[in-house]
Amino acid sequence: RLVESGGGSVQPGGSRRLSCSASGFSSDFLDIHSIGWYRRAPGKEREGISCIKESDGRIYYADSVKGRFTISRDNAKNTVYLQMNSLKPEDTAVYYCAAVPTVQGMCVLRPEYSDYWGQGTQVTVSA
Repeated sequence: RLVESGGGSVQPGGSRRLSCSASGFSSDFLDIHSIGWYRRAPGKEREGISCIKESDGRIYYADSVKGRFTISRDNAKNTVYLQMNSLKPEDTAVYYCAAVPTVQGMCVLRPEYSDYWGQGTQVTVSA
């Protein structure tokens, strides 16, 4: 499975960087798998927030995080990152990464078709 890290507590307006490590997989894992970030807030449905496509690295953001979050990857480290800025209390959630499908040349956030889920990392935004 993928392994998330970097969660913790942060004040509103603060920043946090999450990591999604594929170190347990082959070194070309990110070359052949698109990776997505999901989150689940208390009492809410799981939400897909961003993904980065294998090979060409095309990126998608949900409206809820667009302009505040940045997804990136380091293939040499077999790791995908999620830089979260201007955090809000409503960003409080458990954040997960997973391998996501690619449809018509773009990664898509479909949890039912996602795989290699990590265990999640908690992010809490509060004063």
